[in-house]
Amino acid sequence: MSADPLVSGTASCGGDAPPPALLPYQQRWIADAAQLKVAEKSRRVGLTWGEAADDVLIAARSGGSNVFYISATQDMALEYIEACALWARAFDLAAEAIEEGIFADEGERAIKTYKIDFPRSGRRIMALSSRPANLRGKQGVIVIDEAAFAPDLAGLLKAAMAMIMWGDKVRIISTHNGDVNLFNELIQDIRAGRRGGSVHRITFSEAVREGLFQRVCLRRGERWTREAEEEWVASVRKFYGEDAAEELDVIPAQGGGAYLPIALIEARMTNEVPIARQRWTNDFGLLPEPVRAAEVAAWCEETLTPILSRFDAQRAHGFGGDFARVGDLSVIAALEESDRLVNRVVLVVELANCPYAQQQQIFRHVAQRLPRLRAGALDANGNGGQLAEYMADFFGHNRILQIHLTEKFYSEQMPRFKAHIEDGTLDGLPRDSQCRDDLRAIEKINGVPKIPKAKTQAGDGQKLQRHGDFAIALFLADHAMRQDIAGVCTGFEAVPKSSPFDGGGDGDDDGGGAGDMRRAMRMFR
Repeated sequence: MSADPLVSGTASCGGDAPPPALLPYQQRWIADAAQLKVAEKSRRVGLTWGEAADDVLIAARSGGSNVFYISATQDMALEYIEACALWARAFDLAAEAIEEGIFADEGERAIKTYKIDFPRSGRRIMALSSRPANLRGKQGVIVIDEAAFAPDLAGLLKAAMAMIMWGDKVRIISTHNGDVNLFNELIQDIRAGRRGGSVHRITFSEAVREGLFQRVCLRRGERWTREAEEEWVASVRKFYGEDAAEELDVIPAQGGGAYLPIALIEARMTNEVPIARQRWTNDFGLLPEPVRAAEVAAWCEETLTPILSRFDAQRAHGFGGDFARVGDLSVIAALEESDRLVNRVVLVVELANCPYAQQQQIFRHVAQRLPRLRAGALDANGNGGQLAEYMADFFGHNRILQIHLTEKFYSEQMPRFKAHIEDGTLDGLPRDSQCRDDLRAIEKINGVPKIPKAKTQAGDGQKLQRHGDFAIALFLADHAMRQDIAGVCTGFEAVPKSSPFDGGGDGDDDGGGAGDMRRAMRMFR
C-alpha cells in the first residue's frame, strides 16, 4: 500500500507530531449523524476529502449502504472517486479498481460514471452527473457536492429526499452562489426549523485556525511556520479579491437590505398592545438611590401593575430585554402563549436614560408579575451583562438566559425568529410606528441578519435615540418562549416588613435588602 502524507502523516510539519488525518471541522462533519446535513463552506478546505473517508466506511461495512456522489463537473467526480480509492487503501479495505462506465440518460445523452465496488459488503460508491434522473431507482447515501451550482438543485433535492424515507442519508456540500439561491434557502429553512437537518458553516479563517495550512505543508513536504502561514493566507485572499467574502468567508453575495418586509410586520400588528414609555432627566440620576427607588416604585405601581394584573393567570409568559443606559433605549417585550401555541405580545416597556439600579427594579417588577413565567432572555453584551446577571441570580440561571448577541447567535436564531413571524406563531405586534421601524432596522449584513452598528446624529456626535431596541427585545422574548425549561414560576411572596430576614429593607417587592434570597426561594413551585 502506497503511503500518502495526508493519511499517514509522513511529511514534516513544524517539527511536532503531524495533525490527525482529518482536521477538527472534518471530524465534526463526519460525526454528525443527521439524516440531512448541509455544509456551507469556503473553497478548498477539504470537506469532500473528509466526506470520502466516511463514504468508504459506509460502503465497505457489513450491512452498509451504496453511496451516490453528485457533482457539477466530471473532474470533481474523478477527484472524489480517487479520494475514495486512497481511503480504501489507507483503511486496508478490499475494493476493486476504479471502473469507468457509460450510460444514457432519459435524453439519450452519454454520461460517464466512476465506480468502486466493495466485494465483501456487496456495496459500491458511484459518482454521477448532476441530473435528477440519475437517482431514479437507486437507494443509498446521497452526496451532492457544490450544490449551489447544480443546474436543477430542486429536482436533485426532491429525488434525494426519497432516500431519507428508507433510512438513508443526504449530505449537501457547497460554497455559496449568491443570496437568492435554493441552496441558501435550504440553509435558512433548516435554521428556521421549517425543515429538519443540520447546518455546518466552515470559513477559510476557521479552517486555517484548525490546521488547514499545516495540512498544505504535509502535502508539499514543507515545514510549517507562522510566517509562512500568514503569507499563504494573504496570497489566497489576494487571489480571490472582491469575491473573497463569498468564496472564503461563506457570505452569500448580494446579501443586504431590510430582513423583515414591512407588509409582513404590519400584517402581525394589533392595536391592543400597551406600550409604557418613560424618560428620566439627567437630574434624576443625581438623586440619592433610595429616593430614585421610591419614585420608580410609584411609577411601576401606577403604570405597570394595572397592565400586568390583567394578564391571564393560566397562561405561560416570558420576556426579552434589550439594555442601554445612555442614548439608546432599554426595552422589555413580554409574551403570552395561547391555547394554539401562538405567542402574542402583551406588554412593551421602553426606558430612556434610566439608572442601572432602577432598571433592575423595573425589570424585576415586570418579571415578578408575569403569570406562570417560563423564561426570560436578556442582552448580556457589555454593561447589559450586569442586569442579566442580576436577574439570573434572582430568578434562577436556568430561567433567565444571558445572551451574548454574536454573529453566530444571530445567524442561527434570527431565521427562526423570522419564520415565527411568517407562520403566525409570533403574533400581536404593537401597531406602533417606532416599534415597526425597529423591526425594519434588522438588515442582512455580510449575509447575517442583525441590527447594524449604531449611527450618530450629524453635528452632535450623539447616538440616535432608537437603535432597533424593540426588535432585539422581541427577538430575545421569542427565543425565551421556545426554551424547554422544566416548570414555571407561579407567583411571588413578599416577606413581611417585620421579618427579621429582611435585613433592614422595607419589605417591598421592589426594594433591596437581604430578604431577596428568601423571597426568591419561595417563587418556584
